[in-house]
Amino acid sequence: MPDESDSPIIACSAYFNDRGLQLDAEKMGVSSTGSCPNCGSIVGKMLTKASLETLAHRFFVWGSLRRAKYGAAPAIQFNAHQRTSLNVSQRLRPDIALFERILGVGFFPYGPRLWMVGEIEPLKKLQNRQSRDEVIDRILYEYPVSTIDSEHLLYRVRKSPTAPAEPTEYDSPPASITSRGRLNAVGSPVLYASADLQICIHECRATAEDDLYVATLAPSSSLRLLNLSMILQENNVTEFESLDMAVHMLFLAGRHSYKISCALATATQNAGFDGIIYPSYFSLARQGSIPFPTFYGISHRRIPRIQEIEQKKSIPNVAIFGRPIEQRKISVRSINRIIIRRATYDIHFGPVAF
Repeated sequence: MPDESDSPIIACSAYFNDRGLQLDAEKMGVSSTGSCPNCGSIVGKMLTKASLETLAHRFFVWGSLRRAKYGAAPAIQFNAHQRTSLNVSQRLRPDIALFERILGVGFFPYGPRLWMVGEIEPLKKLQNRQSRDEVIDRILYEYPVSTIDSEHLLYRVRKSPTAPAEPTEYDSPPASITSRGRLNAVGSPVLYASADLQICIHECRATAEDDLYVATLAPSSSLRLLNLSMILQENNVTEFESLDMAVHMLFLAGRHSYKISCALATATQNAGFDGIIYPSYFSLARQGSIPFPTFYGISHRRIPRIQEIEQKKSIPNVAIFGRPIEQRKISVRSINRIIIRRATYDIHFGPVAF
């Protein structure tokens, strides 16, 4: 991020009519003893040109994001080459006029590149039973293999276990009561864990009223895992043909994707792996990142100099096949009770209609 300490103030939060824009501007702006050069206010939080551009993107672009069955795309964009063509409320028009005047941009309905909403050939083949195995074979061949050993600590959270101090309470559920999950079919137990305790708690949909316990786990010996959390290095491939984008979208999709991911898990187990490392569904929420960021319609995952940043946004979870505690593949290092002391939400706003 550039140093904005010497950047001139050009607007302030007090000018905005829309309450959401005003609140976002207050969070992004800075206090000042002077008055705003735009509206003369001495009470608003002051904004530079860079912070005003960030505010416009956060409110109009990220704030208009719409999820599809696979993928997501904003419904609004802005740039310096188009005039504003949004049909917005009377209250929002003066706010848009400020961005137009100071930033020299126009806001318009955005028709995204179709890969952003799932038009990716490997992903479409995964949704088709007749062609699914072909893509799964590619995944098993092209994704890296990782090993974890006793130095890799993992967490597993349980709500109201019958015997909290008993290590087997933190194993996979028995096959007789195993229901479908992201990587396990009915009757096929899988132990889900993560090195990120916050992710574990969130994935349990925990509340302050729950009686929560966490087991700290470690492999008893080296485990061989298929690593699907890594950005796959692909040459001369567009997003429309990308296996990396297909797998990325698969694990950011909801329950409708479970049949595909379960088929992938079954094939992985049959190939002799102990389990799978996969990106958490809540990775982006944990990092506070916009889904599927692009630069001129190109995914950041496809731009080499940005890939390291994108990789850090992926929080890896671990799924170990079978009942690894009972099978002594995993040992329980300790068990603790969890008390949720405080819950906060980091939010921002977007327009309702346009």
